[in-house]
Amino acid sequence: MSVSTSVVSINGLSKVFGKGGVTALQGIDLEVERGEFVSLIGPSGCGKSTLLRIVGDIIAPTEGEVAVNGKPARKARLDRDYGIVFQAPVLYDWRTVAKNIALPLEMLGWNRAKRAARVRDMVELVELGGFEKHHPWQLSGGMQQRVSIARALSFSPALLLMDEPFGALDEMTRERLNLELLRIWAETGSTVIFVTHSISEAVFLSTRVVVMSPRPGRVASIVPVDLPQPRTAATREQPRFFELVTRVRESLHAVGADEVEETLATEDELA
Repeated sequence: MSVSTSVVSINGLSKVFGKGGVTALQGIDLEVERGEFVSLIGPSGCGKSTLLRIVGDIIAPTEGEVAVNGKPARKARLDRDYGIVFQAPVLYDWRTVAKNIALPLEMLGWNRAKRAARVRDMVELVELGGFEKHHPWQLSGGMQQRVSIARALSFSPALLLMDEPFGALDEMTRERLNLELLRIWAETGSTVIFVTHSISEAVFLSTRVVVMSPRPGRVASIVPVDLPQPRTAATREQPRFFELVTRVRESLHAVGADEVEETLATEDELA
């Protein structure tokens, strides 16, 4: 019997909200293999964030099943199989950088010495050496998001869920953190599901881009990204990069998702 390499398996998933029966997602089938970086892209309200939250067991599906590491989403959450990074860093202002990163480890009962060693590793990973004793309000937005990423990775989850983590940042900071995220992904070997509104960001980061239709959200198409690794700033100038951006854009237009932008955008998803 072959061993499955899927970290996430989604089958027949649908989500209906409220008394009015608003269908956010319908008939989602998706497999995410170990070590993949998969981006979800689509128009506002198509259910990208809703799908991510269902995988993370923040909300429950109306129909269908989600498995993470071969377990139901609820069991995977209890087993700490994933970390989550939201658009806002959600850091505690009264805790230092080091103590914010250590929080999940405290909750898991790690002793002080083991926590301290892991925090040192995470600070080095996200290149925040020298800022361990700073508080979030003393950091830039990009630095705060690096703390959030370090915290999510501190307990070595098999899966990292990222909901537009760079959406509120300026373009230059966003591109720099894209590069840092790819470095961290390569070093940790994590599997990543990443929600974005940016076509270029999705292509630059991903091994596959999942294009979603307007509500009710469905998987309209999946675009494999064959750009070589490691990716650099020069990757964005390659002809193949522009070809893939065009392919994703055309896939979005084909399902009537004309408002998706290549640049910074905000989203008010159904919760």
